[in-house]
Amino acid sequence: MPQQETYSINRIELRRLLLSLGTSEKSIAMLLSDMEKMHRHVNIISFVAMLEKINIPQEKMINIFRRFGLDDVTIQNILNAVDEERIMAQTGRLYNVSLK
Repeated sequence: MPQQETYSINRIELRRLLLSLGTSEKSIAMLLSDMEKMHRHVNIISFVAMLEKINIPQEKMINIFRRFGLDDVTIQNILNAVDEERIMAQTGRLYNVSLK
């Protein structure tokens, strides 16, 4: 079983980081509120979803993860896991394809 790691950032530092990346106060407030609802402990897949919800592009997410101290290999693994989650979420949907 892979070892789980925990990365921490305090609320003020996260807010400053998001502001430096051009995130609006309204979006930051929404993110912090969502995190409070999750008792300030969020898995990385959920955190990516939260960042996407406030329109943080992937390039800026990478900067945030680097600020947490994650290396590029770990960041790529996270982004791959997010993509896999999306694919799995769509499994079972029906698609109509017509070949003429």
